Amino acid sequence: MPESETCDALVVGAGFGGLYQLYRLREAGLNVIVIDAAGDVGGTCWDKEDLLQYHWKDHYVKQPEVLAYLNHVADRYDMRKHIKFRTELVDAKWDDSIHRWRIQTSGGKEIQSRYMVTALGLLSKQNYPAYPGIDLFKGELYHTGNWPQQHDFKNKRVGVIGNGSTGVQVITAIAKEVKSLLCFQRTPQYSVPSGDGPVSKEYREKINQNYDAIWHQVKNSAVAFGFEESTVPASSVTEEEREAKFEEAWQKGNGFRFMFWTFNDLTTNEESNEAACEFIRKKIRQTVKDPKKAEKLCPTDFYARRPLCDAGYYEQFNRPNVDIVDLKQTKITEFTEKGIRTSDGTDHELDVIIFATGFDAVDGNYTRVAIKGRHGESLKEHWSEIGPTTYLGVSVPDFPNLFMITGPNGPFTNIPPTLETHVEWITELIKRAEAHRKDSSDPESVVVEAKPEAEQRWTQLCKELSDNSLFKKTDSWIFGANVPGKKNAVMFYFGGLKGFRDELEKERQSAYAGYVPL
Repeated sequence: MPESETCDALVVGAGFGGLYQLYRLREAGLNVIVIDAAGDVGGTCWDKEDLLQYHWKDHYVKQPEVLAYLNHVADRYDMRKHIKFRTELVDAKWDDSIHRWRIQTSGGKEIQSRYMVTALGLLSKQNYPAYPGIDLFKGELYHTGNWPQQHDFKNKRVGVIGNGSTGVQVITAIAKEVKSLLCFQRTPQYSVPSGDGPVSKEYREKINQNYDAIWHQVKNSAVAFGFEESTVPASSVTEEEREAKFEEAWQKGNGFRFMFWTFNDLTTNEESNEAACEFIRKKIRQTVKDPKKAEKLCPTDFYARRPLCDAGYYEQFNRPNVDIVDLKQTKITEFTEKGIRTSDGTDHELDVIIFATGFDAVDGNYTRVAIKGRHGESLKEHWSEIGPTTYLGVSVPDFPNLFMITGPNGPFTNIPPTLETHVEWITELIKRAEAHRKDSSDPESVVVEAKPEAEQRWTQLCKELSDNSLFKKTDSWIFGANVPGKKNAVMFYFGGLKGFRDELEKERQSAYAGYVPL
């Protein structure tokens, strides 16, 4: 028999959501264990006092600053004593005889827990395309999702496969230091300036003075990025007015601002969307001096993926050491010892290959481990017919006391406010169950479980919202299109953060009608 340990709640993942969940459940008086496969924390909780006092250097916080802050928070709240690092979830089964989850970990220990909260992250299971001969390559091979703490690409020939959000960032960051950089472009991207820069004292004081109002606006907005979304359709203004608004957004920076602050119909009206597309394509052609490179970088599909921003992405292609291979025209046929061979017969010799090929998003981490519910059915099996489904992005029928932070069909919004919303909802459900346990003659039988019909209603709502959006008409990781063989499925709620929080309030007002009565 494996060594066993018990707790009230097990949290899987010590990232942003996992640590905030630990903070809230510990605050509620529960005995909590957190496990994480990594060697240290990878996220933090939100605390008003701390955020008012902690100063950021730039508007877009860089990795070293984030890491320093994460360690600061973990130390300040004495969190590490609750966390088992380098401990991976191997298997989890609901045991109806004891009304607990039996969790097997990579350390060979069993943990029995009344509640299990998964904070596995939307974008953490790395996606490696199955190119022939990858193992033959003799140079350095990296995935942006597992970036080395130390690297030296100076005077090296580097190939980057993929140019989504992370690929754009990597290319922008390393182009100036490498001997040569070859972008193996799978899909050209619409990207706008980030607007990054130093945070002034005056700006910081303004944020602190308006902290509560800012968070109120964020929680009552659609995309939760701290700006008021437009209520004006692009189709209702003149071409000159439209161009002026796009230019203003371009100068301010931020991809979500460009998509949602300018006009309210860019993601629903094809003509309005095309106006935004042509504005960005015009900027690309103005920026990139080589017409052939510029045309390769110009997208032709809808502006309906995750809206990207950058700190000089297109400018990098003016460097003589940076070039593009258009994989829609010239495919990768195989890896060789010295690099990559493409379908035109060219051997591209490389010292370093970087996969910026994204993640098996949303459900990838859930289907790679065996999480089995009441009847022995795994989540993978539960989702095999139509794709990943939940109620509110949190709960799944026949998986009692299982809660997901940013699970399938959670809100498509800025992630930190969504994490906070999910964690607070999960805490509310658990606290409610704990109150019922105290009044029950059979406290161990009290569980939180979504009804099948609630899951079905939520799935249908998410589908309807998705069908009304141009996002659905574009191949994207948002629907699983970046992973070969993955079922195309709706994986987000497109009603905005306010819409989602309104749905939670409806659930409260209905006395939690979407859940099996306690």
